[in-house]
Amino acid sequence: MSGTVYLVGAGPGAVDLLTLRAARLLGEAGVVFHDALVSEEILRLAAQAEKIAVGKRCGRHSTVQRFINKRLADAAARHKVVVRLKGGDPMLFGRAHEEVAFLRERNIPVEIVPGITAALGASAQLQVSLTRRGVSRSVVFATTRAAEGERPSDWARTVMVADTAVLYMASHDAQLVRNELLAAGMRANMPVAVVESATLEASAAFSGELSELVQLAARCTGGPALLIIGEVLAAISTKAVDMSVESRRYTMS
Repeated sequence: MSGTVYLVGAGPGAVDLLTLRAARLLGEAGVVFHDALVSEEILRLAAQAEKIAVGKRCGRHSTVQRFINKRLADAAARHKVVVRLKGGDPMLFGRAHEEVAFLRERNIPVEIVPGITAALGASAQLQVSLTRRGVSRSVVFATTRAAEGERPSDWARTVMVADTAVLYMASHDAQLVRNELLAAGMRANMPVAVVESATLEASAAFSGELSELVQLAARCTGGPALLIIGEVLAAISTKAVDMSVESRRYTMS
């Protein structure tokens, strides 16, 4: 058998934000290799599939990428439908290129099923557009992280030239982000937000100024979080949300 490997976006977390195609493939899959952040509710859609966790979380034990690649290829020899289920969108900070290249080299069919990336889930939950006429005409998605042996990420320069920035996997680097951006010339009162577990019931958001970023990120409780930086966030203070003035913590219904 030569099955097809589908790199499927699981979206930001909520099961009803999956695409119809993603849900169908999960129901057809013989095996699902899933990230650590994919919820049990989403995995239940793969009722007949063997489920194998191969996720990566910052600071925790994770599966080596080359091992994941080999397991995908081996699974394609046994199953017609193999799903590699990735949080958010497979093509954004998902190392999809490595898996696609490995499979193509072995003539294994591979297809990509897009998903909603966390930045869009977070902005939708905040009801704050990442672009706005006269305020933000450019958006950058970046990360502060670089794997061992890779050249350092030039994220600060990229953030400085964009109107709005979303930093993935950066909540633990809040002090670095604040210090680097201040040193690069960003003003201390630039609006920022930290969004944790976007689109899920347990989600929370903390808004404030760049100078407060470390304190805002420290309020997270361990869920996946991202940082949003830009003038578009100035509108948060005028939105009709349940917000504590003291903590600036709120959840969206």
